[in-house]
Amino acid sequence: MLSRAARPALRAGAQVVARPATSNIPNAANYATLREIEQRLKSIRNIEKITKTMKIVASTKLNRAQRAMTDSRAYGQTSNTVFEQAETKPVEGDKKSLIVICSSDKGLCGGIHSGMSRATRKMLIEDPNYDIAVIGEKCKAQLSRSNPKNMVLSFAGIGRDIPTFSEAQAIADQLVRLPENYQSIKIMYNKFNNASSFEPVIIEAYSEEAITESPNYSAFEIEGEVLSNLREYALANSLYWALAEGHACEQASRRNAMDNASSNAGDMIGKFTILFNRTRQAVITNELVEIITGATASADA
Repeated sequence: MLSRAARPALRAGAQVVARPATSNIPNAANYATLREIEQRLKSIRNIEKITKTMKIVASTKLNRAQRAMTDSRAYGQTSNTVFEQAETKPVEGDKKSLIVICSSDKGLCGGIHSGMSRATRKMLIEDPNYDIAVIGEKCKAQLSRSNPKNMVLSFAGIGRDIPTFSEAQAIADQLVRLPENYQSIKIMYNKFNNASSFEPVIIEAYSEEAITESPNYSAFEIEGEVLSNLREYALANSLYWALAEGHACEQASRRNAMDNASSNAGDMIGKFTILFNRTRQAVITNELVEIITGATASADA
């Protein structure tokens, strides 16, 4: 056993040995914080590279999409001219109507898909007697959560590249084959106002009954066998127009979204760089203070 005189010296020695371990704890935390900030900076820089690349790709695709959109308008507007001259109007009755939503399978393009989903939900609240056919996985996923009972048909893999008339024709063929005899088919798509503005609008695809009841229908001398082909062809023209214009809106929205993401990443990189420099300066200052304190203590001893 130690004598009473030796016990105070032993306690003082234990405290001296424990001091370095206690003083290193803040430094360890600072170094960990520096590593975390450095990793966060690296991640943000990688995200910035990706968003800038996606912006360049979307800008390149937008030029092609705008040319295709201009060409597709000739199809849809020509069909609409025929029905305007015939003074065709939708038939009112108790039959169901169909909404065809022209979206796509890809995201990262702002609220271009959710805008059409909101417009569709608003129409279903006003009149629940609508069926839904969705082109694209994005709007399908959104509407299947809120209105699964109204969905009768969906298409995927359309619009990966610039939409073609053959794709629109295939979709029109499937819509015509639906067992329900719809009194009206409404095609919803995003109208291209400019490179930063678009809005969901509706094109009316008239039924055979609506075409035959047109006031000026007899002026076109359309026979009964030709009427069904005319109706399907006009539906394909309208779908092609809607898909092409919606594709151009998607590319423009993706370019704007990636531009905003790159700007936000740049702002975050600036803030984290300042935080990293300040934290590193604080760590260095603490180390210098400890070195000077230790040197002073050694000189006094």
